[in-house]
Amino acid sequence: MLYYNKNLKSLARELRKNMTDAEKLLWSKVRRKQFRGHQFYRQRIIGNYIVDFYCPKSKLVIEIDGGQHYSEVGVDTDRLRDNYITDLGLRVLRFTNLDVLQNIEGILEHINENLKSP
Repeated sequence: MLYYNKNLKSLARELRKNMTDAEKLLWSKVRRKQFRGHQFYRQRIIGNYIVDFYCPKSKLVIEIDGGQHYSEVGVDTDRLRDNYITDLGLRVLRFTNLDVLQNIEGILEHINENLKSP
C-alpha cells in the first residue's frame, strides 16, 4: 500500500467535485473498469501529491496538464513530483488538456499501450 498524506483528503474530494473538462472526458472513458477491465481512481493521494488518475494494477499515473504546468515553476514542480512517483515504482503519463479534448482516441491508445494485461 502506498503512503498518503491524510491531510489532503478534503482537497482530493474537492478536486473530484471540480474536475476540468478534459478530466471529465477522460474519466468518462476509464471509470468503472470499462477500459480493458482496469480500475482507475481519480484525484488519488500518493505521498504528499494528488494525482489526476491512478491505475494500481498497472502502476500507472496519468496527469492532465493545464497551462500552469508550462511555466518555469510548473515544470520544476512537475519534475520533482514525477521523480517522487517514479521512485515508488510507478510510471507517469502526461497529456495536455487540449490533447485530451481534441484527440481522446489517441490518448486512450497511448494509455492502452502502457497498461499491463489484466
